[in-house]
Amino acid sequence: MVALGECVVSATIHRDANADLAQLAGKTIAVLGYGSQGHAHALNLRDSGCSVLVAQRRGSANYDRALDDGFQPLDVAEAAGRAQVIAILLPDEAQPDVFRREIRPNVAPGTLLVFAHGFNVRYGQIDPPPDVSMALVAPLGPGALVRTQYVRGSGVPCLVAVAENETPLGTASPTFRRALAYAKALGATRVGAIETTFAEETETDLFAEQAITCGGLTALMQASFQTLVDAGYQPEIAYFVCVHEVRQIVDLVCQGGLSHMRKLISNTAEYGDYTRGPRLVTRETKAELQHILAEIRDGRFAHEWIAENQTGAKSFETLRRQLQSTPMEEVGRRVRELLQGND
Repeated sequence: MVALGECVVSATIHRDANADLAQLAGKTIAVLGYGSQGHAHALNLRDSGCSVLVAQRRGSANYDRALDDGFQPLDVAEAAGRAQVIAILLPDEAQPDVFRREIRPNVAPGTLLVFAHGFNVRYGQIDPPPDVSMALVAPLGPGALVRTQYVRGSGVPCLVAVAENETPLGTASPTFRRALAYAKALGATRVGAIETTFAEETETDLFAEQAITCGGLTALMQASFQTLVDAGYQPEIAYFVCVHEVRQIVDLVCQGGLSHMRKLISNTAEYGDYTRGPRLVTRETKAELQHILAEIRDGRFAHEWIAENQTGAKSFETLRRQLQSTPMEEVGRRVRELLQGND
């Protein structure tokens, strides 16, 4: 372990040399769902020499996409019955019902279930037979990037775990070795597969989505945009500075951290960063972050989301419609048209 102030770096990272594709030899892998992650997993696994089946609903755009990519999509029940490894890459809200109706009745003893997000396992929505194992292989990036990086000879790092009731845990677990082989077939171990748990992956992922990458960032963009527009500034300019330029700053941070970014921006911007940022992230903001994390850890958010879907997701759809028609979205469409071919 390496101490960094009050933080302790203790991650175990596995690379190609630690993973053996022979763990998947002779096994058929069923990829359920041919969406963002599903198509990337199926193609990377196939290109790594694995035997791959795809399950996707007939008549959907993703069904045609799978056909174009050389697969013959099956229904979920048939794919589950023919596989020894089943990658469940359906939307979180669809997984429990599909699992109960089509996967559980057809899964064979000794099968490995692979998840790219731990939500339904962490919150008890998936109840596999006792002779079926569960592993997490969660790429730290969207499916499109998982595929393009693999084709380039690189990869997207991932998180890897086995279910908490697996004995033994960690690298001594046969399930973990198969999960690590799956990660290698995705190209993840070219960069690194980080050991975690279903709980840690789920809770940190939900928190980051709500506090930063989706909830916090989008709310700050919208509030900043509206502040400028209300003050009389041109909406297009407000969109550029409050939304469009965010990507440039995030790219710099990803390249070399906050210090690297601060070296490449102006001194004026850097000074504003140091002196005004803390005025936005106040004591009250930090308290709300703790509250959001508590709701994730004790299951309140999960139960809220599960109940929302069980009652038809009407509130969710209302929020979606409202936020798709905001002035900032309309201005954004105009700005993107202006930038088309120049971005």
